[in-house]
Amino acid sequence: MPTIIACFKWVVDEAYIRRGSSGELDFSSVDYKISDYDRNAIEEAVRLKETLGGSAIAVTVGAPAASKGVKDALSRGTDQAWFAADDTFGHLDSSQTAAILAEIIRSRIGQYDLIICGEGSGDLYAQQVGPRLAENLGIPCISFVQKVTIAENRLIADRKIEEGIEVIASPLPALVTVLPDINIPRIPGVKDTLMAGKKPAVTIKNDELQPAGKVLLQTIGLVASRLERDCEKFGTDDAEIARFVGSLRKKGVIG
Repeated sequence: MPTIIACFKWVVDEAYIRRGSSGELDFSSVDYKISDYDRNAIEEAVRLKETLGGSAIAVTVGAPAASKGVKDALSRGTDQAWFAADDTFGHLDSSQTAAILAEIIRSRIGQYDLIICGEGSGDLYAQQVGPRLAENLGIPCISFVQKVTIAENRLIADRKIEEGIEVIASPLPALVTVLPDINIPRIPGVKDTLMAGKKPAVTIKNDELQPAGKVLLQTIGLVASRLERDCEKFGTDDAEIARFVGSLRKKGVIG
């Protein structure tokens, strides 16, 4: 029976971000959530556990406030959780996050068969943590996965590429980064939330880990994007298209 690890990140819920009068982003009323992509990772880990047996383990790195995300992950069907918590961990780059995850998995969890990550996080969407984690652990990595099967001690993954679907077989242990269309994440009920509080969750402090190094990511500023429409109409014949392209050139939209 496999041991499956789902990695997740606690991020700002973009639905609560507001645009200030001078164009800045207002985070004063924001709430937080598990990144949408990581909800798919957790759901797939739990579905595989429900089908094959074994266990599903949630792992995250973040600021102490992300403890709410740990309870959310447990309410979604994972059996236990590991949480590396420090005030500086909310601003790590992808390589630092992957290094901490690798240390937890290697030294604390030990034996595992499959690691599932979201294709990217809901905030930075760098798409780097999964591949870097696999490199740190020395295991195969398959990205853009929309279907996962475990059979005869190997992984079979359907991977979406530009030309269609690529089917890849890999020995275990392995890591996959999954697309949102792999599943529809469940919505935890009241009973699930209550049961989550009884499941084991281990918090690891910064001084219990190998030094992550100086935090290199700094947010200099955030400005809301603007969309302005001229509502210029044009026809479909060659003359109209040429006129419209000429208008775009005059405005500097295209070269």
